[in-house]
Amino acid sequence: MSTTLTSPFDFALDAALEAVEPAETRGTARSDVRLLVSDKATGEIRHRSFDDLPALVRPGDLLVVNNSATLPAAVPTRQGLRVHFSSTRPDGSWLVELRDRGKPFLGEVPGRTVDLPGKTALRLERRFGKRLWVTRPPVESVPDYLARYGRPIRYSYVDRDWPLHAYQTAFATVPGSAEMPSAARPFTPEIVTRLVSAGVGIAPITLHTGVASLESDEDPYPEWFEVGEYTARNVNAAKASGGRVIAVGTTAVRALESAVVDGAVVAASGHTDRIISPANPVQVVDGLLTGFHEPRSTHLSMLEAVVDTGLLRDSYAAAIESRYLWHEFGDVHLIA
Repeated sequence: MSTTLTSPFDFALDAALEAVEPAETRGTARSDVRLLVSDKATGEIRHRSFDDLPALVRPGDLLVVNNSATLPAAVPTRQGLRVHFSSTRPDGSWLVELRDRGKPFLGEVPGRTVDLPGKTALRLERRFGKRLWVTRPPVESVPDYLARYGRPIRYSYVDRDWPLHAYQTAFATVPGSAEMPSAARPFTPEIVTRLVSAGVGIAPITLHTGVASLESDEDPYPEWFEVGEYTARNVNAAKASGGRVIAVGTTAVRALESAVVDGAVVAASGHTDRIISPANPVQVVDGLLTGFHEPRSTHLSMLEAVVDTGLLRDSYAAAIESRYLWHEFGDVHLIA
């Protein structure tokens, strides 16, 4: 199958470029992935490995990482469907997605009720957009319920189940994400130590990421986030001293930019509906470490708010030509 690139939003992705297994099963360690480097200042594109990261950032730079841990958010139903628990809403309800044989289930549900394990009936209150439902799970704790009955969400390009720890990053301490904040997956304790030894700071945010649909290009919906005082203080200090703030993942971008007041980051938490795009650009993020995103994904619009569209287009063309791997187990892209 050939792969063509026409714009950052419209390209055909060869199925052979979809990573089907964790890096450590096809290499030696989680960090054994490729790193495409796009230099915002010069427009240069370089091919490196993730182990090179400590040499590609500068003393005084600050990496902002998402400490959200992945939930086993996929649960089978007696009706033969699968429920993907996505995210909480400000009123305490949840958004869920129904899947049928790997595709979003867009039909009607008789009685708007699906039967889950543990004699749990999930009532679907109303649709949210095209593919999601609003519901109030009749359990005391959704994370506890998922820990007992759920499995990690797996899409069709991954051909077997992997244990939950394969979907956790080195920074995962606060359970809540339906899908792994995967940009941080290649980090290992050894690389973190090398970064800190090189004078690079690391600060956490929390953003519980909801489900993404590869079949439906849509704006992100509100997600819960928290930026603590420690991170706010370190971001502002890095900016004041000339360091770069490099977000690890689009989730970190969304959280940080949701906590900006008068050009500075403040401690903040709650549900954010902030959508980053060229029309709503970043204010504090200077660079981004991220995976490779699907054609026409709104994540690409976020990237355009961080880097020139021409360089982004050239970077994706280079990634495709050099056979980089996509998705949560794939390679990564440093834009700085």
